[in-house]
Amino acid sequence: MTTIADFTAKTNRGEELDLSDKLGKVLLVVNTASKCGFTPQYEGLEKLYQDFGDDGFEVIGFPCNQFGAQEPGDADEIDQFCKVNFGVTFPLMQKVDVNGGDASPLYDWMKAEAPGLMGSKTIKWNFTKFLIDREGNVVKRYGPADAPAGIAKDIKKLL
Repeated sequence: MTTIADFTAKTNRGEELDLSDKLGKVLLVVNTASKCGFTPQYEGLEKLYQDFGDDGFEVIGFPCNQFGAQEPGDADEIDQFCKVNFGVTFPLMQKVDVNGGDASPLYDWMKAEAPGLMGSKTIKWNFTKFLIDREGNVVKRYGPADAPAGIAKDIKKLL
């Protein structure tokens, strides 16, 4: 059975991250953008990271420019924007595609594990979130309008 441990990702510094290193943690994987109406969710995501980080929880942000070209910056610009405007300390990865032929294999797997409305495997917009349990399994998918604070109860159950 495939889990998040079967994937790697590149950090925003270009380093390879073996996601098997995240086994044992509860994860919230989010496709992010700096110029989106949902961008203020960075604040709520950081709050979750601060509130539950010591209990084995981590947020992983994957910048994506596929929706309205709302993430045009390079890795340094994105990193700086998130730190300065929202105090983000959780890990940000390199920019990825979440849909289409060039989609990240991690995103293809998560979409298959937790389809959206009416079974759709497509990510509809920025700030779609996937909750991953300590064993590396996708537990739930949340839409862009689902505020991070509303996910806290589901995170607590997994911790």
